[in-house]
Amino acid sequence: MKIALGVTGGVAAYKAAELVRRLQQEKLDVQVVMTRSAQEFITPLTFAALTGKKVITEMFGADDAAPANVESAIEHIAVAQRIDLLLVAPATADILGHFAHGIAGDFLSTLYLATKAPVVVAPAMNVNMWEHPATQENLKTLRARGVHVVDPDEGYLACGMTGAGRLAATEAIVEKVCSVLGLRHDFEGQTVLVTAGPTREDIDPVRFLTNRSSGKMGYALAEAAARRGAHVVLVSGPTDLMVPEGIDWVPVRTTEEMRDAVRDRAREANVVIMAAAVSDYRPVTAQSQKLKRGDERLTLELEPTPDILAELGREKGSRVLVGFAAETDRLAENARGKLARKGADMIVANDVTQEGAGFDTDTNIVTLFLRDGREVPLPKLSKFEVANRILDHAIEIQKH
Repeated sequence: MKIALGVTGGVAAYKAAELVRRLQQEKLDVQVVMTRSAQEFITPLTFAALTGKKVITEMFGADDAAPANVESAIEHIAVAQRIDLLLVAPATADILGHFAHGIAGDFLSTLYLATKAPVVVAPAMNVNMWEHPATQENLKTLRARGVHVVDPDEGYLACGMTGAGRLAATEAIVEKVCSVLGLRHDFEGQTVLVTAGPTREDIDPVRFLTNRSSGKMGYALAEAAARRGAHVVLVSGPTDLMVPEGIDWVPVRTTEEMRDAVRDRAREANVVIMAAAVSDYRPVTAQSQKLKRGDERLTLELEPTPDILAELGREKGSRVLVGFAAETDRLAENARGKLARKGADMIVANDVTQEGAGFDTDTNIVTLFLRDGREVPLPKLSKFEVANRILDHAIEIQKH
């Protein structure tokens, strides 16, 4: 996996060299990005020697010998699309302010705005700067946007003062990065069955009933489970998504086909996550020939499709069963009702009318409804981060 490490201008910048080594030990491919101020504390050559890569230090080329060109002008976009995570350590009060207010003044702050990857920041600064209301307000803003913050340690600071502001321990930063990326092995030896995408129910040879699901949430769950060591079976309706590497992919089209594929494989699964948006109804009769347009009204008779989640709930056994509920109103009431009716252990519910939580988005805003009565609301997160939160609770359910 690829991450970008942003190094900013503070005394703790020298600790980023050790951080690079630890990240590499986790088999992470590290691209270092340095601000101009960071280069006053440690040279790019150090990081280039550690990573074997060019260190990015300028927005439009490193010096007069390498003039700006189209490639250098859009490099921040290329890096933004390539990385799985952006880590900034140390993160100064200045860069936190740039991030919070959307100021793209250099390569690193522009990269932050351009990437959709998760972001982790490890602040380091003088204790008074750390405690200043402006810094705390910026951190509050970043946390609300889903940025992960590794709080600084307390102790003796380079300025001679004592208090909070010292860069967190390398192990704490690496642990947070691995957690966000889902680099754990808590599903080792388990099989996780995930459904994803929409299903299609034919009206005639050229028309069908379906919904707006892109499959992104289900595919994120499959990838997250695989990264955590699981053998993953992904039963997927039609999507345009790339299948994550190392996953047992089972393509289906209709709800009936998805039901058969799931039932055939559910016996071997330890966890079943029904993230697909199946069609709830299908035409009673699919026409063998294309329906021709006419002036008269056309009535289409529909019948319910199989309720896969309810069928699994009746035969759940020791498996952890997770369902999804895409709602437009009375989210908690509908989710709780579905949890009880389907026999699931967890319902992941979202209001699809919310910005950043509907179909075909890269983010989601969900609440987890658990059988023990708990409701766990999550802020707007990437779908991959949401996937890991769901898997965290699945592991918790297994333990109890």
